[in-house]
Amino acid sequence: MDPTPAVRIAHTGELAPAELARIRDLLDAAFEGDFDDDDWDHTLGGLHALVLDPYGRPIAHGSVVQRRVHHAGRSYRAGYVEAVAVHAIHRREGLGHRVMAALEQVIDAAYEFGALSASDAGAALYAARGWQVWPGRLAALGPAGPVPLPEEEGSTYLRPAAGRPLPDPGHPLRFDWRDGDLL
Repeated sequence: MDPTPAVRIAHTGELAPAELARIRDLLDAAFEGDFDDDDWDHTLGGLHALVLDPYGRPIAHGSVVQRRVHHAGRSYRAGYVEAVAVHAIHRREGLGHRVMAALEQVIDAAYEFGALSASDAGAALYAARGWQVWPGRLAALGPAGPVPLPEEEGSTYLRPAAGRPLPDPGHPLRFDWRDGDLL
């Protein structure tokens, strides 16, 4: 196998149904049954970074989708990272870093900052790449108003885009509402 396969960037709309099915299979396996239909829905609609094996099967994946984040009276366009995964037999080969580097380029070009919610297993990757734990409060803008998300505090990471400043942690970040996990 090529020791440095290319990272492919593609919008969800550019991926054939069979490609999307293979990505979903990778995510189901990588997250060991902890990846549901809402998680899959959150993965779609943005840009995907893919590393493929010589047979065209995805062995690493991540996507970035737009989220609206309200902060201190302003609405930000944030690049939200979803579904970063590497096939079990290809872990510790630097593929996660390569996927994140591609997603960070997208964030730098199109968003005001990047955000993600890290699992315990993924936190070290993001911290090593300069992502910072958000030290402030978190909420989602629900149908009846803001819904505090204290359980997400400590696992939500932000990264400034192309030298822009991060929001002031003295004010909460309020993410747009969605089904399933809010962050």
